[in-house]
Amino acid sequence: MAAALALGTRAAVSHRSAAAVWRMLKPHSGPIHVTVSGSGGRRKRRGIALHRSHSLIADFVSHRAGILVTKPKRTLRDLQRTSPQPVFRRAVRRALDLRLIDSADLAHEDDLTRSELEGLFLSLCRRHRLPQPEVNARLGPYEVDFLWREQRVIVETDSWRHHADRAAFESDRARDAHLQSLGFRILRFTHRQLMQERSAVVAALRPHLGQSPLAPNL
Repeated sequence: MAAALALGTRAAVSHRSAAAVWRMLKPHSGPIHVTVSGSGGRRKRRGIALHRSHSLIADFVSHRAGILVTKPKRTLRDLQRTSPQPVFRRAVRRALDLRLIDSADLAHEDDLTRSELEGLFLSLCRRHRLPQPEVNARLGPYEVDFLWREQRVIVETDSWRHHADRAAFESDRARDAHLQSLGFRILRFTHRQLMQERSAVVAALRPHLGQSPLAPNL
């Protein structure tokens, strides 16, 4: 709050600091990130990472615990541009779990939801006539990549960069354990598998979807 107030009424806590305010990420050490409207008129201050934006309008900010802060969707956009991929992905998952955003919000944001991994996987399902899954489906407090609800099968698609982050790795395992306790089968496939081992991916999926494990024309 002090950092935002120090820069005037047109300043809002943003980026990773806003993610901490919304509880999308844990509080971080270092300077507080604040975005001000316009391109000038504010001098740098110790302990504040200053960002300037012409698009910081009322629709993109809100009050949270008395602090003027960028709204969740704007916060995620800022994180995507400035944070490592594992940090951004962790924030998206947490925002979904906290219901700060939902799949409908993201449906029109290609840069947040239309990942290469999702496209590869859906294309694989169509090509090999696998039942089409629900995408970004909600199960209790969690959002999963792909869901066959009747068969109780979940597929998560991961990149190696995501697993380079220990917190994201452990968070995913905790999610998996909870969903497995509810009777769901969880399969995880990587970018490399979807690109180079498509027949193995399809063969692994078919038995869980009630189909023959042998897939023709692979």
